Amino acid sequence: MINQIAEGNILAKIAETARKRVSDAQLTRSLGYLQDEWRAIAPKPKDFTKAFLKEWNVIAEVKKASPSMGDIAHDIDHLLVAQDYLNNGAAALSILTEPFFFKGKLEYLQDIRKSFREAYILQKDFIVDVYQIYEAALIGADSILLIVAMLGARQTRELLEESRKIGISALVEVHDKNELDIAIDIGATIIGVNNRNLKDMSISLKTSRELIKHIPSRIIPIAESGLTSHDDLVELKTLGYQGFLVGTQLMKNSEPGRALKELIGHGR
Repeated sequence: MINQIAEGNILAKIAETARKRVSDAQLTRSLGYLQDEWRAIAPKPKDFTKAFLKEWNVIAEVKKASPSMGDIAHDIDHLLVAQDYLNNGAAALSILTEPFFFKGKLEYLQDIRKSFREAYILQKDFIVDVYQIYEAALIGADSILLIVAMLGARQTRELLEESRKIGISALVEVHDKNELDIAIDIGATIIGVNNRNLKDMSISLKTSRELIKHIPSRIIPIAESGLTSHDDLVELKTLGYQGFLVGTQLMKNSEPGRALKELIGHGR
């Protein structure tokens, strides 16, 4: 399926698949069932904003594939990669759980949470329904991803409010000034600026350079996509970014932990 989406509205196709996943999941476990399970277990997600207190706050991503790259590291051991990242300075982990386009699994995050209790963990998936928020809480996520371009203003607000009710942070992702205005208006506290152009899949750090000018100081800004060197991090940190989400650049390296160490400047 990955190679079938080189063109067209990628997010719409991913969102459609996500809705189907939710529909299928509810055949065996209803939303009410998940909510009852959540009340019984009472998971306590960590405050994801506290992940950004290091000198170089990289959210290091465990990712096997992507729509733009195809297979990146399909045969990795997710637990070993997570350990490698944490040993080499990751401020937090981002775990892909989307199965069709990114070859992720909910079980990957669940395994990593069980093995690394103190790690800050972002569930990297495409949230389109409240059901997925409870699912995220039950597998151990501290934060979820809400993409304004996919959800629109109303649904992003609704899902953000629901996540707060159960104590999960949300990284609200934007790609342009209009989406940024929406994220600010709905009260996002962590905003991810994605440097990828969804129309042609090109990447430019110009997006991060421009949008940071409009992000209030009360919000934690995170730069996403296209970060390939320590110099990129230095530049964007100087502009005001407090965190950096990096996936492909690390995962395409046979030693992702070493690549992370070099990215944050400790390998120099």
